Amino acid sequence: MRRDYRRIFGKEWNTVKKVSKKTRNEWYWGWFMVAPTILGLIVLNIIPIFQTLYLSFFKSGAFGKGNIFVGLDNYKRMLSDGQVWHAVKNTIEYTCMVVPVTIVIALLMAVALNGKLKGKGIYRTIYFVPMVAAPAAVTMVWKWLYNSQYGLINHVLNKLGMDSVNWIDDPRVALISISIIGIWSTIGYSMVLLLAGLQEIPRDYYEASDIDGASKVKQFFSITVPLVSPTLFFVLVTSIITAMQVFDVIYMMIDVTSPSYDSTVSLVYLFYNNSFKYSDKGYGSAIVMLLLMIIMVITVIQTKLQKKWVNYM
Repeated sequence: MRRDYRRIFGKEWNTVKKVSKKTRNEWYWGWFMVAPTILGLIVLNIIPIFQTLYLSFFKSGAFGKGNIFVGLDNYKRMLSDGQVWHAVKNTIEYTCMVVPVTIVIALLMAVALNGKLKGKGIYRTIYFVPMVAAPAAVTMVWKWLYNSQYGLINHVLNKLGMDSVNWIDDPRVALISISIIGIWSTIGYSMVLLLAGLQEIPRDYYEASDIDGASKVKQFFSITVPLVSPTLFFVLVTSIITAMQVFDVIYMMIDVTSPSYDSTVSLVYLFYNNSFKYSDKGYGSAIVMLLLMIIMVITVIQTKLQKKWVNYM
């Protein structure tokens, strides 16, 4: 029987048999090294997704206990809830304002810091500081800057002969104010990633283009952008996912009683209010599942389109 098995599977059998002890040890060590990450993803990401999906079919009982199965009622309620669609609109608008500006500025900064710039190590550190600072502390500082009565920004505007702006409570301005904070706090992270991608580009391409007389602008669009596109694609995907999950800045800046609440509330903020303020975790879970579906659709579209503009060396 064993001989027949060898004869049928031929090379495959010999290949499996020839796996050396060293190779097996490398496999074991590889799985051992990635096991904590895999375990963390399962416990902190995969299991909560299924728990949230399960909870979205229930209505929380009195004091958050004794869940009652309601089927698709939470989703039907969500589809007819105007505030949910306001939150979808605000979340997408915030993402569209933050992500393109962040990536453009981060790429330009990365190109500048990748060149011969004196003290560029200090600049890299300064630009990355907002990313490691506590979001609550950052938001409190910006809240002071935006204060309509004694904020620094309005003080400067008044000195220039301009009127004060109600940066937080004006529905027309509040989302822009929050977007500025989002751009400021994420530029450093995107810049570091793009800088790492730029350093992988061989210098031979630039030297050859210098010989051909190409300008710096021509080099940027013909060499830098195409060759850094894989990193650019990664930054784009992760930036959109992060922006779609915006919560802490809005939570710290905008109260539910603020006139600008409806024009700034995000899906995650709406989830928080329904789940923890109004003790309706089932409805909050349905809102999160809507956000998950939107992010998945956007990510799939990006993955399909990346074949047309991402160049892998």
